Order: sequence, then C-alpha cells, then structure tokens
Amino acid sequence: MTQKWLSVVGIGEDGLEGLSPIARALVDRAEVLVGGDRHLAMLPTDDRERLVWTAPMRESIEEILRRRGQAVCVLASGDPMCYGIGVTLLRRIPLAEMTLLPAPSTFSLACARLGWSLTEVETVSLCNRPPALLHPYLYPGAKLLILSEGKQTPAIVADLLSQRGFGNSAMTVLERLGGAHERHVTGIASTWHETDLADLNAIAVECVADPGTVPLPRTPGLPDSAYHHDGQLTKREVRSLTLSALAPMPGELLWDVGAGCGSIAIEWMRSHPRCRAIAVEKARTQYIADNAAALGTPGLHIIDGKAPAVLKDLPQPHAIFIGGGITTDGMIETCWEALPSGGRLVANVVTIAGEQQLFQWQQNVGGTLTRIAIQRAEPIGQFLGWRSLAPITQWTVVKLE
Repeated sequence: MTQKWLSVVGIGEDGLEGLSPIARALVDRAEVLVGGDRHLAMLPTDDRERLVWTAPMRESIEEILRRRGQAVCVLASGDPMCYGIGVTLLRRIPLAEMTLLPAPSTFSLACARLGWSLTEVETVSLCNRPPALLHPYLYPGAKLLILSEGKQTPAIVADLLSQRGFGNSAMTVLERLGGAHERHVTGIASTWHETDLADLNAIAVECVADPGTVPLPRTPGLPDSAYHHDGQLTKREVRSLTLSALAPMPGELLWDVGAGCGSIAIEWMRSHPRCRAIAVEKARTQYIADNAAALGTPGLHIIDGKAPAVLKDLPQPHAIFIGGGITTDGMIETCWEALPSGGRLVANVVTIAGEQQLFQWQQNVGGTLTRIAIQRAEPIGQFLGWRSLAPITQWTVVKLE
C-alpha cells in the first residue's frame, strides 16, 4: 500500500482551535508545513521547515514533490476541494498518497449566515479568474455566492451587475468568515462605494433586474443582437438547431471550425460551466474574443489560422462543427479522423458545392441531411411580409467506428 505522505488540512479563520483532533494530529506530526503567510501565522513558532506559496504556484508544487516520502502538511482555506489547492495537487499526486480533511467551505459558512440553501445558489470563484464568468449566472431571482480575489472584487462585481441591467441587486460582503473579526457589509450594486474591506471576503448577491432588462437565457439561441459581428453569424434559429444536433454534455470539447463571430462555440460553453471549446477562425478573432467576454465564456480558446492546417495538433474533440470552409481540400477528412468513436460532426452549408460534399460523405459514412429554411416577418412598406433567410443544408453524423 502506498504511504500517505501528504496531508491537506482545511483550516478556518478560527485557526488551530477549530481543527478536529485528527486534523490537529496531522499538523503536529508534519515535518514540512505548506501554506500562505496567513495560514502559517496561525501555527506556533518551531524549527520545522515551512514553504510559503509562490507565484507561479507550480514552483511550490515542485518543491512539495521533491519532499515525497516526508510528512508534508498543506494548510488550505476551508474545503481544499472547493475551488481549492486540493484539486490542483490531485493533478500531480495520486489520491492514494494523500489525506484530505476539509473544514467548512466559504460557501457553507456564507449560507449559514444568510439562511440560504447551498443547493439553490450559483457558486463562482473569481480568484485569478475573469469577472466575465459571472454573465451566464445573471437572471432575476438568482442568488450568487462569489469568492473574491481581494478587496477590489466587490466593486468590480457591482459595476458588472450595473452594466448588465442588474443594478438593483442586493450585495452582502462577508469578511473573514468564521473568525473573531467576521464582518458583513451590505448595499445595492448601483450605489456601491464601499472600499474599506478585507482582502479575505466573499460576496453574496440577490439578483434583481432593472425595469426593462431582458436577461439572456442559458438555452441555445441567443438573440442575434447579443453578438458583435460583421455579418458572419449563424442566425438564431439555425444556431438553436445546430446546438441541438451537437448535443453538448458537461466536460466535453468542441471544435468550432470556421467560427465566424464564435456564436456556436460560445453557446456550447454556456450550456454548462465545464463545457470547453476551441474556435478556429481567420481574421475575425477580435469579434470572437469580444463576444466570449461579453457572454460569459472568457475561457474560449481562439485560434487565428486557416483550417484544416491548424487542426492537426489540437486536443481531441468530442464534437466538431464546420461552419465554413467545407469545400477546402482535406477539411472533412481531417475533422473526421480527429473524432473519437461516438464523436459527433455537424456541418452547415449554403452553396451547391458544399451540398455535394455533404451528400458524398453522407453516402459513405451515413448521418442525416436536413434542409433548414427560415422566414422572418419584416416590414414591407406599411405592412409586414415574409423574408426568407438563405436556406441551410445541415449534415449530422455520429462516428461509430
């Protein structure tokens, strides 16, 4: 049996006194102690080796690995598996070599103070992560719990809420939860001016939409007006059908090839926080970046290049959407070869040449061909009339080999 040489102990603002007997024993027997300055200051002075987290953190993790076999104890805030160091360490160290002992998370403590049910709130961390991640969570009646990066984060959140039409939302900043200096500061997003805050804080938000605000849904088919584009946009109705055919599942990776303004990749990622996407596009990458930030998917990986040449070294996808360049030599072949068994490929075309390509591939490997014809009512003089969008031929196929 592999020896458990590394322990990761969650500790709260109440310090050593709040630890269980088992957690305290792991701290006491450790030969090497690891943590932030705040954590290590909670311990009595002695001659044991102490490692303070460095930036970048990977250097500290290498130092921990060099001490494999010694009794190493990492002190973590609250629950190390809730946006914590435990998750990071498990990417390098097997669970069989670790002991994980959580303390109550910041989210649990905040819910206890506010009387909220943790299962009914949206939880987000903004520690070393862009505030744009909040966008998909903004809807009337939403309750948000946000881990702050520092004292400046509440003002950033308040500004974002106000810009997105949620300035009436109630905010509570909970400082130093669980400690002797715990404090709560309340206010309204649109009038938030509090700056005298502790770096260690969490933010609770009760979302209230301003009059006239139309929130963006999480379901596929955002309004076309939600996107900044130059006309290369998969229209709302076609986008909905395309996402339905792609069938995103949590944790899956999409290649959006010929991404235009990035709408398919963005709505794939909006379907679940763990969905990932790579948008491949030549010359429109700034549109994609702007839309990804505005619509809550700043983690979208954007590649400025021409497919299929730039596809060869990318991580294997679970699904591929080809929205442009279907007649380029080797395009479908490269995408098809990249898919694993069970992977999905969806392609949309508007030209006869594109249809011919799809028909040949459908004859060879199967799948479904669908013609999508959309008409929208638009003004014609003093009246409304039907205006047709360019018909789309869509090929959907699952790789079975």
